[in-house]
Amino acid sequence: MRFVLFVALALSVTGCTRWSMNHHMNLAYKAYERGNCEQVMLELSQVDRASRARRYMQPEVSMLRGQCLERQKLFVDAAQTYQFIITQYPNSEYAFRARARLETLQSLGHYPTRSASAIRPTAS
Repeated sequence: MRFVLFVALALSVTGCTRWSMNHHMNLAYKAYERGNCEQVMLELSQVDRASRARRYMQPEVSMLRGQCLERQKLFVDAAQTYQFIITQYPNSEYAFRARARLETLQSLGHYPTRSASAIRPTAS
């Protein structure tokens, strides 16, 4: 009986938050596939609340948020979201993807062309 109580307590402290984040991220991706950006933003805000202690989730959340902003034709907001990813998480997979999205926005004329240093972090 004590073992079951201990396992339940351990899951409530660690597992539920992770499960909740995964659940809301999955719902956000499903809503994105349906084109429902309002639902995506709602689900991402749920992930933001659950992930404050888990900062590794932020680049993925921001990337999906930027893609929804693009879909809603809020190109400047999307570009600023991508810039945030590049600045805060320069070595992540999502920074690479954010740079590609910025370049695409620029080539389509939805975001003003800037110098390459604005898109790529400087090497130190």
